[in-house]
Amino acid sequence: MKIKEGFMLREVAGQWIVVPLGERVVEFSGIMTLSESGAELWRKMEQSTTQKELIDTILSEYNVDEETAKEDVLEFVNKLKDKNLIEE
Repeated sequence: MKIKEGFMLREVAGQWIVVPLGERVVEFSGIMTLSESGAELWRKMEQSTTQKELIDTILSEYNVDEETAKEDVLEFVNKLKDKNLIEE
């Protein structure tokens, strides 16, 4: 899975914000802010990656158990899918 072209992650005043570019501005309404962990996952997803690699990223960066990491990654990926931000 990978983030679709036409979206950029920017840090603004200490907040991570998803910014649509070009034609994506019409498709994507509203603003999406991400936590530090969400921004880390987003950066991984700018290149093609797997759910397992995302889980491993969370496990290596944060002091959580594998089940919590799986649930958090699944929730994050589902939110991106709901907003149509992922190519699979």
